[in-house]
Amino acid sequence: MESPNILKGRIVAAFGRQYLVRLTDESFLPCLTRGKKSDVVCGDNVDVLRSGDNQGVIERIGPRSSLLHRSDAFRSKLIAANVSQIIIVVAAEPSFSDEVVTRCLIAAFDQNLSVLIVLNKCDLPVPAAAARLQLEPYRAIGYNVLTLSALQDVTTLRPFLQGHTSVLVGQSGMGKSTLINALLPDAQAATREISTVLDSGKHTTTHAKLYKLDDHSSLIDCPGVQAFGLHHLTLGRIEQGFIEFDNYLGQCRFRDCHHQHEPGCALLEAVAKGEISARRLELFQQIAANKA
Repeated sequence: MESPNILKGRIVAAFGRQYLVRLTDESFLPCLTRGKKSDVVCGDNVDVLRSGDNQGVIERIGPRSSLLHRSDAFRSKLIAANVSQIIIVVAAEPSFSDEVVTRCLIAAFDQNLSVLIVLNKCDLPVPAAAARLQLEPYRAIGYNVLTLSALQDVTTLRPFLQGHTSVLVGQSGMGKSTLINALLPDAQAATREISTVLDSGKHTTTHAKLYKLDDHSSLIDCPGVQAFGLHHLTLGRIEQGFIEFDNYLGQCRFRDCHHQHEPGCALLEAVAKGEISARRLELFQQIAANKA
């Protein structure tokens, strides 16, 4: 039988082992975990036990519908839990890495998440044209690519957020913070409030922050990433994450084909016929060679 002192809530911010939980009555409670090792992450539904006037302990993590994380050969970094959509933010300027974009897409596929690619800073016409061209292979295979300028208008993005818990990911400098502030004018105030409650104002970065848009929609903002390791995924799962490969997988002459130079490789033949983007196959080869 569950203790009557147990409170239910959701993790909305984190720093180290310290977390801010939004309880079901919409109040906030700073919480710690038991022990030194913690796998709690922003977006988690948790049971907490109040341990003081304004302090709690996380007793249990609820079942997760999804868990987005990145990893290398040495460690795994949890990003967000219970999200239904990933929004990958890139910009016309500075240039972005299409390998990072691709790695995010593979991670999204692995967790069965909806995907939106947002091209920001489209008020810069020349670099925006080059960025659109770089993203064309993604649009061609069915990914939604939304172009906008966070400094001018984010109206077109709002419908994509409805009914989702979305997580914003992207490299540093893509204008993600500007996008958050345009969508949520009170975001800076909310961040200051979170820092005050957690007494972490001296720390500029948390693992992630969750903002409630309405009763059915939330947005999780994450620190910028320059790399997105996929060490936790098998090569087969990475192959499947290249969604346009689906009709060709299993069609190669050799069962253990690495899609490099092998004769009878269905993917190499598809590239030669123009059915698969040469750059996308090159990205697969790079990622397969170094999953981390």
